[in-house]
Order: sequence, then C-alpha cells, then structure tokens
Amino acid sequence: MTNEAKSTRTGLERGHGFKGPVVKPNNQKAALSRIWSYLQLQPTGIIFATLFVIVSSILSLLGPLFIGIIIDQYIIPSDLSGTVRMLIILAFIYLGSSVFSWLQTFVMVRVSLNTIQRLRKELFEKIQMLPLFIFDKRQQGDLMSRMTNDVDNLHLALSQSVIQIVSSLFTIIGTAVAMFYLNWMLAIVSLIIIPLVVYATKKIIKRSSVNYKARQGDLGELNGYIEENISNANIITLFGKEDETIAQFKKTNERLRTSALKAETVSGYLPPINNFMNNIGIGFIIGSGALLSVNGLVTVGVIASFVTYSRQFFRPINQLSNLLNTFQSAIAGAERVFEILDEQEEVKDVPNAIVKDRYDGDVAFHSVGFYYNENKPVLNNISFHAKAGETIALVGPTGSGKTTIIQLLNRFYDAKQGHITIDGEDTTSYQLENLRNHIGVVLQDTYLFSGTVRENIRYGKLSATDEQVENAAKIAYAHNFIKYLPHGYDTMLVSGGMNLSQGQRQLIAIARVILEDPDILILDEATSSVDTMTEVHIQKGLNNLMKGRTSFVIAHRLKTIENADQILVIKDGAILEQGNHESLMSKNGFYANLQNQLQIQ
Repeated sequence: MTNEAKSTRTGLERGHGFKGPVVKPNNQKAALSRIWSYLQLQPTGIIFATLFVIVSSILSLLGPLFIGIIIDQYIIPSDLSGTVRMLIILAFIYLGSSVFSWLQTFVMVRVSLNTIQRLRKELFEKIQMLPLFIFDKRQQGDLMSRMTNDVDNLHLALSQSVIQIVSSLFTIIGTAVAMFYLNWMLAIVSLIIIPLVVYATKKIIKRSSVNYKARQGDLGELNGYIEENISNANIITLFGKEDETIAQFKKTNERLRTSALKAETVSGYLPPINNFMNNIGIGFIIGSGALLSVNGLVTVGVIASFVTYSRQFFRPINQLSNLLNTFQSAIAGAERVFEILDEQEEVKDVPNAIVKDRYDGDVAFHSVGFYYNENKPVLNNISFHAKAGETIALVGPTGSGKTTIIQLLNRFYDAKQGHITIDGEDTTSYQLENLRNHIGVVLQDTYLFSGTVRENIRYGKLSATDEQVENAAKIAYAHNFIKYLPHGYDTMLVSGGMNLSQGQRQLIAIARVILEDPDILILDEATSSVDTMTEVHIQKGLNNLMKGRTSFVIAHRLKTIENADQILVIKDGAILEQGNHESLMSKNGFYANLQNQLQIQ
C-alpha cells in the first residue's frame, strides 16, 4: 500500500515526507505585521521593555553631555575634587544605563519565549490538520526545519534583535536631538553623511534578504535529505549505495554552503562600510570643531561631547548592520513558518455534524470519481454496496486506485464526483473525528512510537486498562512474544519500533486495532509480514475480529480473500470485475487469470 493516509485515531500513522520545491514567500512587511500580532498578545512585557529602553537610552545620552561639562567646567579649570565628584556621577549614569539595558533584555527574552511557545504550538496543531497532499509534496525534513531552525531563528531575533533595533532607534533620535541642542552647526556636519549610510544599508538589506530566503530553503532541503537517509539506513546498506548517498549529500551541502556564503558575504559589507563612514564623520567633526573653536564658537568640551555622540550615533547603526544576519534569517524563517500556517486545512465538519455511538457498517459508493490532478483521474465511476458485516476485498495491480478508495472512506479526501454513504448518510454529514474513531486500520507497513509496548497497543484506546491491553495482544497472538521481551509489556521501543522484527511490529499494530474495537475494519494485507505459522494464528484472531464488522481487505495474496463476500477487481481506477470468488472464477476473466498464475507458481 503506497501513500497511506495517517490518522492518530484509526491507526493510520502519519509519516509521509515533504517533497518538491520549497515555496519562498517574499512579503516581508506581511511577515513583520504577523510577528507583531503575536507580540501584541503580551502588552505588559512590551510596555515594560519599551520603558526600560527609553530609560536606558536617556541615561546613555546624558553620558557625553556630562563628559563635555566635566572637561569645560572642571578639568580645564583644574578643579580636581569637582572632577572626581562628576566622574562618580558619570559612573552611576553608565551603570544605570547598563542595568536598564539588562532589564530590557530580560523582559524581551521572556516575551520572545512565550511568543515562540505559542507559535510552535500553533504550527504543530496546524500540521495535525493538514491534508495528505501536503505531506506528499514536501520533504519531512523541510517541515522539521520549519519547526526547529526557522522558529529558533525567530526566537533569537525577538529576544535580541528586536529590542536592540528599538534601542538603536531611540539612541539615534536622542543623539541627534542632543547634538542639535549643543551646537546646530556641528550637528549638521555630523549628520551630513547619513544619506550615504541609509542608501548603502537599504541596498545591501534588499540584496541579502533574497539570499537569506535561499539559504533557509537549502537548509530545509538538507535536513530533509538527512532525515530521509537516517530513516532508510538499512535500505541504503542493503543496496550498497553509501557512496552515492554521500555524493548526493555533498552536492546538497555544497548548495547550502554557497547560498549561506552569499547571504553572509553580502550582509557582511555593512559593518566595514559604516565604520568607514563613522570615521569620516568624526574627522569632519574634529576639523569643523577646530575652526569653530578658534573663532570662539564652541568649547573643547563641546567638541569632545560631539566626538562621543558621533560614536554613539553610529554605534547603533553598526549594530543594526551586525543584526542584519539574525534579523534577515528570522524574517525568512518566519515567512516559511507562516506558509505552513496558511495552508488549507483538512476537510471540515459540516454544521450539526452527526455523531454516533455505533455504526452498523453499511457502506456504499455511488458513482464516485476522484483525482489529484484534473487531467489525471485516479478513480472513475466507482459503485458498490457493502452490507453491514460483509467482507469486501480489493484486488488489482499497484496504482490501480485501491488505496484511494480506502482514503475516501476515511475522508482523508472527499470525492470529486458522486458520493459515499455509511448507514445511509453521506460521509460528509458525520463528524470527522467520530467517523474515524469507528474505523480501524492495519497497514502492511506499520509504525510504532517511542514508548513501551503497552503504550503502543493502548494507542488504539487510551482509556483501556492493562488487562484490556493484554487481552487484545492475546487475540492478536502478540502476547506470546511480548512476554519474552526483557520487560514484557513495559519494554521500551525506539522510534519506529526498530528494536522489534517487522512481524512483531505487525502483531502489535493488530493488537492496537483489536483494542480499538472498531465498527468498520480496513486491512492492508495485515499478515504479509509474518511467518506462515504466525499467520495462521493471526488469521484466526482477525476472523474473530471481523465477525459482525464490515471489513475491507486490500489483497496482495489472493489466497487470503477467497472467502470474502465481495471481491472488487480494480484496474486503472475503475471496477473491472465484481463478485465472490466462485462467480469471478466462472467468468474466466482478469481475476481468474491471476488465480491460475498463482497456482502455476
């Protein structure tokens, strides 16, 4: 069974990889607006952080002013005691500025952590509601990268970059006001190179933002490749493809290195450019200040204040340049996160959706058609009726549409044409969760979660007692091997249950569905991964489970479905033949040919 749908309630384990190109949004204003909408949810923290920024900035602005006063009124007149007194005051000013700067960072870190917690929660909840086609078109590692790297980059930006940007803006504005207050002529000289700084910064930011988006995309692709290879390490080893895998990793890793180098190189232009302009500005101040001082228009202390203010003015500009890497990476990551949050969710419940305690299991497909792409129909005019308690077998070549029929029954997708009914009601009329709670599924390739054997079986019914769990395992003939595990039912399983054999994993999956006690059962050749002796035991348990329940069996081995009430032969998305084993054999058609080939083998 390929591209199986995954559901936490029916035993369909989600796990398809994300595939295809990563779409990179480029609306940074929209991303910033959405980030701000999350920050607004914590107004108290934002208000206090802003107040601390203002106080810290004001205190830092007083420093250069006091330096000028100390030089003109105390050092030049040789007032030693006054100089010491003023230096102590100056020390307390800078100490206070540092304390409030730490407070603003402390508050903003808390705001950032709360924001990231909320965002990551929304992202994870969104992933649980995504339709299957999202998992079919993207790499799983890319999604993991959005959950981890992109969200972490945003956290770094919120906890450091945002507050430093706000602080820098306050400092720039306050410094400009202070310089004009001291001497408007020197202030104009100090600010004359600002247009050049703004122009250079704007150009570099525009260019680097594109490079950072490319880097984030390449990082997601690399994570996806790593995850895929770790998950399939046994396949790589069996086919001896280690060298090819390493070669492909090198190519992917090189693309990431190249895009990261472009991003870091372009953004790295800003600090040296701004430092160069800062030094030019200081040269203008000293030269102009000397001329004004000779003419008695400014004092030495004012010139000293201007030199300090100039460095204080350009320091936040340089900081903004240094923050560019973090901030651009965060915006690119935020856009990738919001892209997932904006994906269309799974099929929705209709108003007043039907909720049932039990389903009879009368299932009917009425001229059902389905396609993923309008030009490539997957199912065409599928019609059949499964009475309550009947066993329906689906037979056909790979890609014929068997899996899609099951996915439509589970409402992982809705039919494009026709409709499907259960107990006489359209499946779209039922509450989605309620419907899936009453459908049990055993896949050919099952997945077990990290945890104990008991917890994995109980996944079918979280309220089940230990006794019920063990009874389900006995019916599935899993108890016979579980009791010999190191800690029995409390034996820990690694992710995927890889410390068990494939057959043992299958037995636990069957026990899980038995515990769920579903009204409708779906079996994807549930005994195909076990030995012949175990298969006999499991088949007995499954026969008991299937009694009184409508069961759909996707058959790969025809021997297992000869007793089915109906056999649907699916080919090219349509029902080619329909009937029980005897009637289909008498037709001497496609099904009979398959059986004859099996007997020859």
